[in-house]
Amino acid sequence: MVCVLTSHQKVVLEIDFAGCLRGYTEILILPTHKDLRTIFLHCRQCDVERVTVGSFAAEFIHSDPVANLNVSDPTDFHIYPEAKRKFYSALAEGDEGELAISIPLQVSVAQSGNTMSGHTVNEVATPEPMTPGHRNLTPVVPELSPISIVVEYTLRHPNDGIQFILPTESYPHRVPHMFTTPSGPDAARCWVPCVDSLWEKCTWDFEFVVPRSLHQESDDLTGMGVDEDDVTNGAEYPVVVICSGDLVEQIAHPFNSSKTIFLFSQTVPTSIQQVAFAAGPFHVMQLPTSDIEDSASQTVMHAFCLAGHEPLLASTVTFLRTAMNFYSSEFGSYPFGSHKIVFVDELPIQRFDAATLSIIHIDLMHGEDVIDQVFETRHALSHALACQWVGINIYQKTWSDTWLINGLGLYITGLFLRRIMGNNDYRFKLKKDMERVAERDVGNMPPICQPSIHEPPDSSALPFISLKAPLVLHILDRRLAKSGTSLGLSRILPKIFLSAISGELLNNALSTHSFLRTCRKVSGVDLRGFAEQWIYGSGCPRFGFNAQFNRKKMVVEITMRQESPAYKANEGDPIKLALLKVVKTFEGPMTVRIHEADGTPYEHVLDVRSPFKRYEVPFNTKYKRIRRNTKRFIARQQAAIAAAQGDTEAKEAMGMIDMGFGLDVWEQEAERENWKVADWTEEDEQTMAGATYEWIRMDADFEWISFLHFDQPDFMWVSQLTRDRDVVAQLEAVHALARQPSAIVSSTLTKTVLVTNYYYRIRVEAALALVTCASHRLDFLGLFHLFKVFARYCYDADDKGQDLFTRSYVPKPNDFSDISEYFVRKTVLSAISQVRLSNGKSPPIVRQFLIDQLRHNDNTTNLYSDALYICTIISALACACISTVPPERGEFLPTASRSDQNEEDHQLLRLARAEVERYRTMDRLVPSAHNVVTIAALEWNLILTLANLIPPDPKLYLSFTREGNGTQVRIAAFDGLMLLNNWYTPRVINYLLTVVAKDPSRVVRRHVARAMAESLAILFHVGDIKHSSKDDPLLIEEDGNVPDVVKESKKSEADLLVKSLRKGKDIGRNEVLRQDIMPIILASTTDYEVRLSLLKLADLVFRGADESPPKVTIHIPRTPVTELPPTLPSPVLGSKPGMKGKRLKIPIPSKVTLPVTSTARIRIPSTPKATLPKKEVVFATPKQKAKTKLSPKKVKSALQAQTNGMSLNDCRACRSAWKKMQANKHARLFAQPVDPVRDNAPNYFATIKHPMDLSTMHAKLENGHYSDRFAFETDFRLMISNAKSYNAPGSWAHNEALALESFFDKQWERINKTLAAADKAIPAANSLPRPLSLEPQSKPIANVEEDIDAMILQEISETPPPLPPPPPPPPSTRPMIKLKLNGAGNGAPIFKQSKPPKALKPKAPVSQPLTLVDSDDDGGKDLLEEVLAIEEEQKQEKKVKEPRLSISLPKRDKSHDTTNAREPAPIAGSSRSAATPLLKVKKVTNGHGPPSSLKGKEKETARSTPAQNKHKGPSSVDGTPINDKKCREILKKLIAMPQSLIFRQPVDAELLGCPTYYEEVKEPMDFGTMSRKLDKRQYLTMEHFARDMLLVFDNCRQFNPPGTDPVALAEILEKAFRKDWGKAMEKKMDLSEKRILQALLTKLRADDISFFFREAVDPIKLGIPQYFDIIPRKDARDLKSIKDKLDTDKYDNHEALEADIDLMVQNAVTFNGAASEVGIAATSLQSKFRDMIRSQHKKRKEKDRDSSSVSGGPSKKARVG
Repeated sequence: MVCVLTSHQKVVLEIDFAGCLRGYTEILILPTHKDLRTIFLHCRQCDVERVTVGSFAAEFIHSDPVANLNVSDPTDFHIYPEAKRKFYSALAEGDEGELAISIPLQVSVAQSGNTMSGHTVNEVATPEPMTPGHRNLTPVVPELSPISIVVEYTLRHPNDGIQFILPTESYPHRVPHMFTTPSGPDAARCWVPCVDSLWEKCTWDFEFVVPRSLHQESDDLTGMGVDEDDVTNGAEYPVVVICSGDLVEQIAHPFNSSKTIFLFSQTVPTSIQQVAFAAGPFHVMQLPTSDIEDSASQTVMHAFCLAGHEPLLASTVTFLRTAMNFYSSEFGSYPFGSHKIVFVDELPIQRFDAATLSIIHIDLMHGEDVIDQVFETRHALSHALACQWVGINIYQKTWSDTWLINGLGLYITGLFLRRIMGNNDYRFKLKKDMERVAERDVGNMPPICQPSIHEPPDSSALPFISLKAPLVLHILDRRLAKSGTSLGLSRILPKIFLSAISGELLNNALSTHSFLRTCRKVSGVDLRGFAEQWIYGSGCPRFGFNAQFNRKKMVVEITMRQESPAYKANEGDPIKLALLKVVKTFEGPMTVRIHEADGTPYEHVLDVRSPFKRYEVPFNTKYKRIRRNTKRFIARQQAAIAAAQGDTEAKEAMGMIDMGFGLDVWEQEAERENWKVADWTEEDEQTMAGATYEWIRMDADFEWISFLHFDQPDFMWVSQLTRDRDVVAQLEAVHALARQPSAIVSSTLTKTVLVTNYYYRIRVEAALALVTCASHRLDFLGLFHLFKVFARYCYDADDKGQDLFTRSYVPKPNDFSDISEYFVRKTVLSAISQVRLSNGKSPPIVRQFLIDQLRHNDNTTNLYSDALYICTIISALACACISTVPPERGEFLPTASRSDQNEEDHQLLRLARAEVERYRTMDRLVPSAHNVVTIAALEWNLILTLANLIPPDPKLYLSFTREGNGTQVRIAAFDGLMLLNNWYTPRVINYLLTVVAKDPSRVVRRHVARAMAESLAILFHVGDIKHSSKDDPLLIEEDGNVPDVVKESKKSEADLLVKSLRKGKDIGRNEVLRQDIMPIILASTTDYEVRLSLLKLADLVFRGADESPPKVTIHIPRTPVTELPPTLPSPVLGSKPGMKGKRLKIPIPSKVTLPVTSTARIRIPSTPKATLPKKEVVFATPKQKAKTKLSPKKVKSALQAQTNGMSLNDCRACRSAWKKMQANKHARLFAQPVDPVRDNAPNYFATIKHPMDLSTMHAKLENGHYSDRFAFETDFRLMISNAKSYNAPGSWAHNEALALESFFDKQWERINKTLAAADKAIPAANSLPRPLSLEPQSKPIANVEEDIDAMILQEISETPPPLPPPPPPPPSTRPMIKLKLNGAGNGAPIFKQSKPPKALKPKAPVSQPLTLVDSDDDGGKDLLEEVLAIEEEQKQEKKVKEPRLSISLPKRDKSHDTTNAREPAPIAGSSRSAATPLLKVKKVTNGHGPPSSLKGKEKETARSTPAQNKHKGPSSVDGTPINDKKCREILKKLIAMPQSLIFRQPVDAELLGCPTYYEEVKEPMDFGTMSRKLDKRQYLTMEHFARDMLLVFDNCRQFNPPGTDPVALAEILEKAFRKDWGKAMEKKMDLSEKRILQALLTKLRADDISFFFREAVDPIKLGIPQYFDIIPRKDARDLKSIKDKLDTDKYDNHEALEADIDLMVQNAVTFNGAASEVGIAATSLQSKFRDMIRSQHKKRKEKDRDSSSVSGGPSKKARVG
């Protein structure tokens, strides 16, 4: 694709509200090359009607590959892998542009004389280096004159990019509106032709033509179900358009008074992916300006909502003015001219941020009476506004910088929320987020920045990146503020935003490297270590601390232990460690704050550098006792007395010392008894008095994302909770106390809940922690305190005589005016529901208590809504009804009720169900906001159904899944329906698939498709989907020797799930699912995420058909003579007068049935003995398959392994056993020799005198050091014995040795039995070695056939006789080469073969004998001399310099001869015929004399000389012509992978310490060499490129032992290569040829001559019902169907399309007659099409000739050859 730069784009659209847009776009492009002839734009879904370039009509081709998915058999559900591959391939193909526009000849690409810079440099392609350097200067290039392109198009009922919300029968009161939506990765191109790239920016003008108001559409809306009154009232809401950019003006339509025009202009360059608009009858509200600043300088802000939601708008968006002022003052002025927020319905995500505009889901709106929704809405809207600074104006330079953009937006959002919500809220949320990150980053999450990956972050990892990124920026801010001279990020961020506005930041693209460089410049801090750990690395540390006071040294000894859970999880997988860059040990400063005896906090910094260290922190206070004898304590006592007497100042001072001071519960003795407040014992008081410090805080400055466990006594945690003002310190104290439940802890937590001075979230955490104290050991003191706390909201709260465990709790009318008390009250309800007895059930009083709260809830006098409060009670009641003790077998029986449910439980359950049903009915009559009560009721039923407490009720959920219910209600109902154990019945699954395919709500479609796969995993986990009994884990009684047998016998849960689903008749064999899933996947209207979810579902429940990959054949360059399968004819002997006219025939049998030993060799004697008999000797020719060939090198290897006398069967057995051991998972430890340094075993060789390992055993086996298989077994036993003796019993290595030994014993026992049976069948006499005899044997031995075959090939490969080129033989017979020996009277034997043998394959059956016949020839020379004479005579007869022929077996290339050897390279002719000759015909082009041996010429079979290549011509290229672009893309992708580091350059043997590398690897190869060969055009075929690529990996495996890191990296790269290679070799019509044919068909259809052939023949419409009787339906053709086939890649070449054109013409002539009007038109159409084809071919030839002459190089024909 030729690159162009977009300078400006104008979009004009006319919108109606029936789902249609019509208009045009004008794009002003700046060419980057003067030879630009074709422009590619992205355009999907649009019907392009006309294109003009520079006011001249232009030819164009529009093809949407995503909309034209096709597979080999759309009805076969097993081929979903093919559909998946083609879907991803279509997405990749669309990146090049779906709309190709040809620049007319009248438009010239001329130079304007100016220069341009900036956009001409692709700053996105390569990330900046990690080391600082000089600033890159943007090169200046000559500017070419801009070209204007106008594309007229229509968009009807779009599926992606645009969403129309219209009234329907189910939703008659919906307000019609439309908006752009990010429904997929290519949503922008779905509504306007453009250059769809985040990094392609330009200025914009928009013009929208819309109806003036709703009543203009009254007829249509009434027909859709909207009442006429509603339509009339709709005139109050005129249609409004909101678009990215600034509103220029709104004008009346010049020709239609019922329409109006909105004009917008975006002067700041913006990407199309950041452009959005919405249209509809929106209510407009302008946000008032702030009084603090000058109103004229404040940005204009507007908010829009649909009719009927006006009361909610002001309360939702008013705070945004404060946010705008905060961002503008802290981070620089707003980068655009205005800001708009519009609330719409059915948005698939929460919000869509675009330039100057944010489209928000209507569910985020709230009224004045809502409490909970406020926090979520403020965060979402303030983040949307922050994204205008970073995310829209400033964007990521590469995809790996996404973390920085997302993190900065969330970071500055947090700073604003700290301004309006308080510092406590900010720090509390940070702490919670850090805990979430530490819990998730345990070994399966990638680093937040991966510069080597050039794709967008995975959707599953993006939420984690967005969670961790602002936390990393927070700790970076803290470290910069403490270590440098700056104030942290508060000085750095304004500089970055200012550089973006001023233009200093190139293209406003921010990279991680430039951000860190700016931080270093401003602060002077070296951040490389920080970046490697927190940005480029993954994992979080886990710290363990304990402290002890050393009185002698007057120091606090703090012991630190650090470990990395992520590293520990992947410790055995070096590949994953390298990919995820898991950090083993984190380093950095950690602040410790010690609150010493005088109450003063002293800060110390610990330098964390190792996994373990003991620090000595100096102690400053001289006092040893802190409770009674300090001035601070005396002052505190005096202040407490003054405060008790009413001194206000003293009371405030005490509040600063003790958070709970002044609480009556703790100040009055009677109240303390009433609340059962526990006091410290005397022993505790003495321990407290002897403490030298009050408490210690680790990481006091909040600078680590980590798990942190610190041991200190409970009284110190109590002091920290009551006296430390930091909310994070209080949260840590609450969590620590929850781990140490006691009466003191319960009292302290209760006090925390009651004291209003605490931040309300700390009170909430304390209420939840009280659950740990509600145990039988503490007499349920925690539950008592929870009831006591909640009794404050009930009647009779002051009645001290009532028993809290028996009384009835009737709540007072709700009053939520105190927001803190509202959240505490909800949390206390949830905490009470979590209390459990020893049998796992909640106490009956708890369930009765929650039922009473539902029954007596009164919200009549409350100013706030209680909907979410009711939902909390319902959720708590569901939790209380469920037992926490799991069933005995891990699953609930669907037919049996729980045995532990008594009558009281049943009664309480009935009461609970009645109350929940009552609230659900009330919510239907008086709906709550977003129907949250109905959703809570549905979830209640679902939980109790899964717990088998109530029977399943599918009808309940089905009724709420119908259209007409709220979207969130429908989603909850679908969840309930699919978590029942019978949703996959045919009727229900048919309904679900119908919803997925046709439901008008995109949100519902996506959720149902995703939930269909997720629900199966949940149902399997709870036992509703069972696996077959034969798959159950086996119960094995161990004898102590094999501890891992049970582990091996168990299958993973995921494997069991997949197997159960695929074999189950309900799901995997469900006919409805099998029939309907593929049509939905292939449908062009299917949503992007729906298609992905259904592909995942298919992958889960169906076994995919093995898709045959494109055949990749590595061809050895051929000689000029074409190698054909027919065998050699009989050459004429001419070296002697007596031999003239005679023929010598030498057959080479593939199998010879002779009784020889494994070490025997077959040699043809120079002087045959006279005792040879004159009768026929029979040789056997096996029937073989042509697939497997025997490589000469394998033959040589087999013979070498037997040099010490090992039999062939023993050799095979040992190889088989070694391969199975090598593949065993327990053999990894034994794969290589022990390295004392690497394996941390310094005394290994002192203990083990005779080391052994699997690689040594393999080397000994292949080199023939074993005499039999028992010697191989002895070495294995030695290896296991070494492991057992060196490693202690029970250690991991010892257990691995036992497991491997057990595996070997099983395999070896089976091998011994097999070989023993085979030995009995072989006569003992045949095993003795003796010379080879050509005498016939009566009992041939079949077991040695393969060895004889190998030796024949070995003998021939060593001394091949060269023969002259024979004349072409008859194809039906095999030529014979006769060997004449000892004269006519002796009857020398002649080898005759009646049928050509097939390629060699081991273990083939014996058939088709070779015969040995008599001859009367008197030749007595050696075979070699005879052949030399033949070649000499041939040379004298021809007297021309023609290439000679030699008979040889090809030497296999070393690149294919590795330890992981694949199928050998094919012998000549094997790819053309099944009957393959054993000999290869090869031309000898250099030298004039015949060689005496083939050894010196072996390499000639693998390559041709430059002279040969020069004269080959096109016919010599055997394979697919090279596609330079695809090869470079594959090579570039592999080089970009981190595993390719060692393969990028040639191996430096000296530098890497491997001096023998080039001795072992004879043909080195690397990616850099391949790249240079591509540049020099040394690759002629794709197969040649693939051969070099595989050679890189094979060399690695040849030199490095199996299991080493280089081999593992090579496997990863090879897997990636093979995946991309299959796509590259996929055969389909060339894209340029396809586009030419599309243009020709488009032009042909526009011609009047094609009138009769534009559409398919309709016999009924045309009145010719007999048409298909004359013309078979399968042969019917028309131009539309031909173009559809061309668009969907049904044609492999243009000849197939021409054949269809000819068939269409023939059909017309056959049915209508040649003289008819139709027949004449058909003939003319055929002639015109052929003329067009010839004209195109002529143009292409002229173009090729011109380009060849200009380049001055060889012709295209010569280069291909």
